[in-house]
Amino acid sequence: MKFYWIKTNWFIKKIFSNYTWDVSNTGKTVYLTFDDGPIPVVTEWVLGELKKYNFKATFFSIGDNITKHPEIFKKVVSEGHSIGNHTFNHLNGWNNSTEDYIENVARCEEAVSKNINQTLKSRLFRPPYGKIKTAQSKAIQNLDYKIIMWDVLSADFDTTISKEKCLDNVLSNVKPGSIIVFHDSVKAFKNLEYVLPKTLDFLKENNFNCDVL
Repeated sequence: MKFYWIKTNWFIKKIFSNYTWDVSNTGKTVYLTFDDGPIPVVTEWVLGELKKYNFKATFFSIGDNITKHPEIFKKVVSEGHSIGNHTFNHLNGWNNSTEDYIENVARCEEAVSKNINQTLKSRLFRPPYGKIKTAQSKAIQNLDYKIIMWDVLSADFDTTISKEKCLDNVLSNVKPGSIIVFHDSVKAFKNLEYVLPKTLDFLKENNFNCDVL
């Protein structure tokens, strides 16, 4: 597995301070985020787990998945969760031109607009893989998107790590204001199915609140 940070280094946050890495707050609010859905079974299971605790989350959705599974997408919205743009085809910004990348972002936005009859509270964008060129980020911000990164990466997508390690990644690093990344994907589900309920239990027991971005 390629190198990645579980806890985003402070100097990365400082260098790229125009991105949102965490959210300062005086309480004990954290921000759960789910990338790559919506898909059958996994996204629906995540919604069920969140509902048990009355926790809200932000779903960074892939436009192609929204188009394929509109009813699941509408369920995410109807249950009070926030939506973010994750491109239409899960593009790696480093491997694509700015023109193609922005066009793909626009296609995702169209998929979102087509499937909900309300205005989103905020315009959120997360680059797939966290990889985005400077020109791409500037263009996206010029479209009034806020670029959301993360403070804690669960690494649920990494099939080479144990589910126990995945859980430790979250519980050892979460703090008030943390933006935590999970994935509502088939690849991540083996880890997620173990980690998410235990994470939600931990947050509830320690008086954390989970809110949308």
